Amino acid sequence: MKILVCDDEALIRNVIKEYLLLENIEVLEAENGIEAVNIIKEEDVDLVVMDIMMPKMDGYQAVREIKKIKDVPFIMLSARNEEFDKLIGFDIGVDDYVTKPFSPKELVARIKAIMKRVKKEEATFKYETLVLDDLAHEVTIDGKVVVLTPKEYELLKYFMQNKNIALSREAILTNIWGYDFYGDERTVDTHVKTLRNNLGKYRDVIKTVRGMGYKFDAKEKD
Repeated sequence: MKILVCDDEALIRNVIKEYLLLENIEVLEAENGIEAVNIIKEEDVDLVVMDIMMPKMDGYQAVREIKKIKDVPFIMLSARNEEFDKLIGFDIGVDDYVTKPFSPKELVARIKAIMKRVKKEEATFKYETLVLDDLAHEVTIDGKVVVLTPKEYELLKYFMQNKNIALSREAILTNIWGYDFYGDERTVDTHVKTLRNNLGKYRDVIKTVRGMGYKFDAKEKD
């Protein structure tokens, strides 16, 4: 995990960094919003701890600019405990808000809670009542478990990760079976057929793209 800590006070950055390092979390530092934005452009950051009042670019503006680059969770830091400040933060997409002075242990706990939630959300794929929970390695329809073979599960996950994108048989074969697989593309057709049969009322969501392959056709309802 990689955390960016943005605060114009070096002491605060150092304290947060020390506690995060104890949790084996990599820490990047910025002393203003402009530095934070530039770091996000270069680094794959999992979460940002962002102070509000900073020179050059304040925390609110930095959050807005960073969200144009990457959808990353934020915890805002502020010396003021004003409801108005919190409402602005939540309105622009901040996940949590911590008032200075704060407990470093509590901040670390809040970071862990957010990352746990994000990890679960990233591992869950949904289409109506069809749910693939990758953490539980389970597929359900209307809350009932659907039994799939390992390859059928991987195939469904690949389709749901790429909803509404036409996928060639070659791409499916490479991603599910690997580059060193010696079978042919008919293997894909066979597994798609059995997967469709196991999806019941959702069998038709996997559309055949003539002359190419397949697509998970997740049409949004009005």
